[in-house]
Amino acid sequence: MAGYLVDTNILILAFRKRPTAVQLLRELKEQGVVRISVITRTEIFAGMHPSEEERTLELVSALDSVSIDQEMADQAGRWIYQYARQGVQLSVPDALIGATAARHGLILVTTNASHFPMREITVQAANL
Repeated sequence: MAGYLVDTNILILAFRKRPTAVQLLRELKEQGVVRISVITRTEIFAGMHPSEEERTLELVSALDSVSIDQEMADQAGRWIYQYARQGVQLSVPDALIGATAARHGLILVTTNASHFPMREITVQAANL
C-alpha cells in the first residue's frame, strides 16, 4: 500500500471544493495512506479566514500530520544550500515538506512539481 504526502496547494483546492482536487484526495485515500506535513498544516492555517476555522479543522483533521525532526530539518537546510549553488531557490517550507517525504518514503503529490527538484523524493504531479 502506497503512502502519500499531500502538498498545501492540493488541500487549498480541495478546501475550495474544486471537484478534481476532492476526487484526487478520495483516490489517494483508496490507494494508500494520505498524510500532510505539519508545515502544510501551518500554511493552511496561515491563509485561513476566521470564519473558515471549522471547515479548515475538518479538512486537516481528516489527514495524518507528520512532524518534523532534526534530521529532516538538517536535510532541508542541505538542499537549500545545495540547490542555491545551482541557481535554484528552494523555499524553507518546500524543502521541509520534501524532507518529510524523503524521510518517510512518501510520494509527494503537488501541483507545483518544479518546487521539488530533489532526486531523493518521488513527486507525483497533479494537473488540477
